Amino acid sequence: MAGALASRMSFSSLKRKQPKTFTVRIATMDAEMEFSCEMKWKGKDLFDLVCRTLGLRETWFFGLQYTIKDTVAWLKMDKKVLDHDVSKEEPVTFHFLAKFYPENAEEELVQEVTQHLLFLQVKKQILEEKIYCPPEASVLLASYAVQAKVGWYGDYDPSMHKRGFLAQEELLPKRVVNLYQMTPEMWEERITAWYAEHRGRARDEAEMEYLKIAQDLEMYGVNYFAIRNKKGTELLLGVDALGLHIYDPDNRLTPKISFPWNEIRNISYSDKEFTIKPLDKKIDVFKFNSSKLRVNKLILQLCIGNHDLFMRRRKADSLEVQQMKAQAREEKARKQMERQRLAREKQMREEAERTRDELERRLLQMKEEATMANEALMRSEETADLLAEKAQITEEEAKLLAQKAAEAEQEMQRIKATAIRTEEEKRLMEQKVLEAEVLALKMAEESERRAKEADQLKQDLQEAREAERRAKQKLLEITTKPTYPPMNPIPAPLPPDIPSFGLLGDSLSFDFKDTDMKRLSMEIEKEKVEYMEKSKHLQEQLNELKTEIEALKLKERETALDALHESAERAGPGSKHNTVKKLTLQSARSRVAFFEEL
Repeated sequence: MAGALASRMSFSSLKRKQPKTFTVRIATMDAEMEFSCEMKWKGKDLFDLVCRTLGLRETWFFGLQYTIKDTVAWLKMDKKVLDHDVSKEEPVTFHFLAKFYPENAEEELVQEVTQHLLFLQVKKQILEEKIYCPPEASVLLASYAVQAKVGWYGDYDPSMHKRGFLAQEELLPKRVVNLYQMTPEMWEERITAWYAEHRGRARDEAEMEYLKIAQDLEMYGVNYFAIRNKKGTELLLGVDALGLHIYDPDNRLTPKISFPWNEIRNISYSDKEFTIKPLDKKIDVFKFNSSKLRVNKLILQLCIGNHDLFMRRRKADSLEVQQMKAQAREEKARKQMERQRLAREKQMREEAERTRDELERRLLQMKEEATMANEALMRSEETADLLAEKAQITEEEAKLLAQKAAEAEQEMQRIKATAIRTEEEKRLMEQKVLEAEVLALKMAEESERRAKEADQLKQDLQEAREAERRAKQKLLEITTKPTYPPMNPIPAPLPPDIPSFGLLGDSLSFDFKDTDMKRLSMEIEKEKVEYMEKSKHLQEQLNELKTEIEALKLKERETALDALHESAERAGPGSKHNTVKKLTLQSARSRVAFFEEL
């Protein structure tokens, strides 16, 4: 009895000790995951679990986003998950997204998983037109997006990638497609032309090229908020990696004023009023109002995070980042060597296949030559037999004619011996003798001609037999010649369906020696120089495409952003960083005063 009671008590205590859990669904840009979370978990516990699951170490770019009515919000790290204004129905859904964007993707992004998630997010924003992208740049970005799917499409191959192979892909913003009188096939043709130039790029390289182009778009990485200044003027506040920017509500491309993070000392808010304190204490603070308190909280979060990353970029890398970059360099070097090895193997395999095809072609040609020689030999034998038969017949005819000539001679002698007494008989006999002589002369000439013809036929027979002998000799040479000529062994591991060749040299080693790293560094430096040269060529191509499709543009379908972009282009193209620099040439005091007077 006591044992049973103790057993029930221990079971009930164990049951009480088990923590209560709830289900969370995390949606990333390319997958969904579900986790069982404890009730006491804070935002950091869930965020760390997601990052560990993804293998993500560059956690400072990302956050867990959810929606409150019509406003987005981010999960706070130091607050319990269920204490946020989230739905209590399970599973509780969060979106794992990039909260902050790098200034320079190539220099800052280390891990491939970070780059891939950011690429997918930026691509979606461009297609959904949350980031404005000019038509010609859209085509170029689409070509890199196709190349990034190397596991699916691979490098461009005209024999595989037939017309219509991109028909099911969403590659261009609908605004761009609707702006021109162009069929899907015409767009695909232009995308494919650039896709063909990206041959050999791996997925991570194509994604990085995409981000390098996208990061210079005016709306890249900017979070916009509706605000009012002291005068009540409606404006837009833009928060991004470079600082705070003030926009006209009708123009999200070019800011009217900018304040870099290194000019801002403090940011705070009280209810709906937001206060910005410049670094220069002699300059008065400037304030603006937002629509909701919740929006102010979001602005403050984004300002603090972007400011921290701005300052962090301008300091030496932490030990963790240094280790990550060292590992990334080693991994990149290993992958580059692996790609080079695979490229060499592919090249040697293709050479082996070409050699095999050439040998097969030559073998087929030799077989055809042997067949033709055999047929010629048979024809020669038949010709020789016919000539021999004709020569024999001619020789017999010559003998017969000679015999007839002898008989005619005998007849002439007999006629001469038989004298006809009368003069008429004599005349007739003389006439007959004359005719006999003419006939005998003709018979002699015919006999001589036949003899010459017989000699000629004998000569032709000898030549035919000589041709027969040469044909037999050639056939003998062809049949005794080796099928495959000797060739150097090809050092390439080939598939089972290709003849094997011995390997030359030692196997590849992946030990990263100093010389290997120096060589790799030189190659990387060379790639940078080549990239700078290609940039000019790329800009020329973009201008050519813009000129080419300009005639097909439907002006009545232009959006306000299209018109603004065209106006900015006419004023002079420039990068996003250059635009911010131009806006900060004036003193901070004058910019604050300008903001107050808008």
